[in-house]
Formats: sequence, structure tokens, C-alpha cells
Amino acid sequence: MAKLSKPREGSLQFWPRGRAEKFLPRVNWDVVKFDAKTEGILGFIAYKAGMATAQVKDSTDKSLTAGKKMFVPVTVLEAPNMKLYSVRFYNKGQVVKDIIVSTDKELKRVVKLPSAVPTFEPPKVFDDIRIIVYSLSKQTGIKKTPDIAEIGVNAPNKLEFVKSLIGKEISVKDFKYNLVDVRGLTTGKGFSSAVKRYGISLKQHKSEKGVRRPGSLGPWHPARVTFRTPMAGQLGMFTRVHYNQKILISASISEKDINGTGFAHYGKITSSYFIVHGSVQGPEKRQVLLTPSLRPTKKQVKKKFEFQELIK
Repeated sequence: MAKLSKPREGSLQFWPRGRAEKFLPRVNWDVVKFDAKTEGILGFIAYKAGMATAQVKDSTDKSLTAGKKMFVPVTVLEAPNMKLYSVRFYNKGQVVKDIIVSTDKELKRVVKLPSAVPTFEPPKVFDDIRIIVYSLSKQTGIKKTPDIAEIGVNAPNKLEFVKSLIGKEISVKDFKYNLVDVRGLTTGKGFSSAVKRYGISLKQHKSEKGVRRPGSLGPWHPARVTFRTPMAGQLGMFTRVHYNQKILISASISEKDINGTGFAHYGKITSSYFIVHGSVQGPEKRQVLLTPSLRPTKKQVKKKFEFQELIK
């Protein structure tokens, strides 16, 4: 009889498999430089409304379906305006000064605010500037508590560009990228067995010590269970990144209404939105962070879809 062999169970590609500490993951903004010529912000906070089907016209050069109408799966992300909470100055990778520029009452839900806005005095020595923004989630119909994230900026003179944003609302029109990475958390599934968590096989039905568990937790010596052993535990709520997703359209709901009867488990979009080609991690109402593509591929850059209609 041939020897049975198969790959080991329990991929260590993503490790540890623990619940993420926060909904919006941090980003290494030093490497997010998709288009150095485009001036603007390098990130935008959005909320997943749901999936649908979109009718588009394929305008990709030399495509087999060039000039034809297509139906593609899309995800609708509501993107209310954002505002600056603070300006953060870096020098050699270390924060040298963080100046608060807003004390709006919405922020009292998430941070401790000073009694007054301090004077904006940049440090004498710094080599990079990033901004802390918060979403005006009260513009949506799902929540009032804003989400806060650090966002990189791309401009020849970052200080003057950041000064121009203070006190103003940042809209989807200020995010000038159409190939993005979507960063966020997957759907939480709670405490799960090793069968669901790692995909190990069920044991024979006459097994004495359980069918849905590993056959062996390891050798007698060393007398311990290694971290490589597939065990039951947390599944979902993991930080993941979906790379190279095309934004088909970004607009305000007043410009182009796509609500129809609304989105299941979400309701109607009341502010602005992105329509992204493909799926996005997480359930409805999950906050995600859109950033310029970290490693764009020629195939995705070449694609050109003209959005025509949203079909639910």
C-alpha cells in the first residue's frame, strides 16, 4: 500500500491567530508611494455597505471584451467626510511633536480633548508630516462615534498642504487614486475548533477522545505543546489587506443616487461612497481604510471599466 502523505495542517502564513487590537490597522506610510506626482492624502476611512452587481463598459486596451458591456461583482463603501484632529511631526522615524488642531464635540467619544486648541507651532527639525484624521460618521445612518486613523500625505511642501486642510472637511474628491489596497478586519467567528480554524480532517468515528480534534498534540519529549500544533481558538477579526482593487466610481449620493431600497443590514447611504471592483473583508458596517496600491500589477493598472449602473 502506498504511503499516505499530505501537507502539514495549520498554515503559519498569518500568525498569531488572535483578535486584532483595533479596527483600523496602522500603515507603513513610508512605502505607500504609488504615484509620487499626485498631491493629496494617502488614505480614506470608509464603511462597508454591502455587495452588488454593477454593469460596466470595458474600455481596456486590447481586451477580448473591449467596448462591450459586462456585469462584475462590486462592493459599495460609504465614505463620509473626514476632518483633521492633529498634525504629527516625525524625525528619523520618531514622533517629535503632535499638535491638536480640532476639539470638535464628536471627538469626546474617543479621545480626551484639551480645553482649547493649542497654538500651531511646528518643531524646528522634522523630516516627515502625517495627519490624524477622524471620520464624520454622524453623516451616515449607522453610528455617531468617529473612527480615528493616521494618514500619510503626499505633496512637495507637506507643511503648507497640511495647513490648508485644518478646519476643512476632506471628501472623496480629495482621494485621487483609483487602484487601492483595502485594509481592515475579517468577520469575527469567535471560538472555533481546529477543524474549522485550520481545516484538519475529522478522525474515524470510533475515536475515543473526540473526532474534531488533532490526533496527537506532539511527542512526549519535549513535554510541551508547540505553537505549531493546530488547536481550537479565536477565528476571525484578523487584520487582512486586499491588494490592487479598482475603484469604479466615487461620488456623493446627491450626485448619483445608488440606494434603491437600501442595503441589507446597513440601510441607505446618506453621504458619499466608493464602488470597488470585487469583495472586501468584514461584515456590513465594518470600517476599512483605503490606501494607494502598495504593489500595483500591470494587469490591474491596465484595466479600465466605465461604471454605468448598479444592480442589486
